[in-house]
Amino acid sequence: MNKSWNKLKRWFIEMGSPPLFYRWSSKIIPWLGLFALIFLSLGFYWGIFVAPMDYKQGDVYRIIYIHVPSAILSESIFIFMAICGFINVIWRAKISGMMLKSAASIGISFTLLVLVTGSVWGKPTWGTWWVWDARLTSTLILFFIYAALIGLHSTIEDKTRADRAVSILAIVGVAIIPVIKKSVDWWQTLHQPSTFTITSSPSMSPDMYLPLLVCLIGFYLFFAYMLTLNLRNEVIERESSKNWVKQAIDLESK
Repeated sequence: MNKSWNKLKRWFIEMGSPPLFYRWSSKIIPWLGLFALIFLSLGFYWGIFVAPMDYKQGDVYRIIYIHVPSAILSESIFIFMAICGFINVIWRAKISGMMLKSAASIGISFTLLVLVTGSVWGKPTWGTWWVWDARLTSTLILFFIYAALIGLHSTIEDKTRADRAVSILAIVGVAIIPVIKKSVDWWQTLHQPSTFTITSSPSMSPDMYLPLLVCLIGFYLFFAYMLTLNLRNEVIERESSKNWVKQAIDLESK
């Protein structure tokens, strides 16, 4: 037990060190990219070409294989950023601030994708591109919070101060996530209930639900892939004056 704990603790310490993270991450990037491509390709093909037509919405529902994973990722990424922010504020871990900034650009992209696909889905379903529905409005607020985080970080020249400022904003802003999740239950809304829930089994048939699950795994793998790439670039940018960066770049160029 002690050996396992020591290994886990050493792994976290290594992940918190920019040089060790940079060397370690180069080994997993190809695998993350490969598995993300496999799961996304399988999920999209299964969902778009193999899964049966919905008896109410016809083929229009198939946008769910992009919309639902994007919605889950937009919320999960913000929770992840809030955790990074908490670690940065309490323990001043340098890598956590870099990770928060690196995740923000991915999170806002997924949130924008949610809003766009939701509008595309809403037009044939509700007869309009947009309604000031509780779920849609709270998701739009999440998009603005992402934008505020990115904008705030870019306006502060001192990276340490910028990390701390956006960390605090992320910790405060994470309160929007339960509002998004519970908006369907708390207010009268056109939006359907959550597709994935812990407390109940899915209402969809397995031949529709399983490809959605595969797509969700693919989206998470894609996020991990993009986060690692962004974080490596952020590490190089901030540590550019260090000798280990020059050595790492020289080693990769050979």
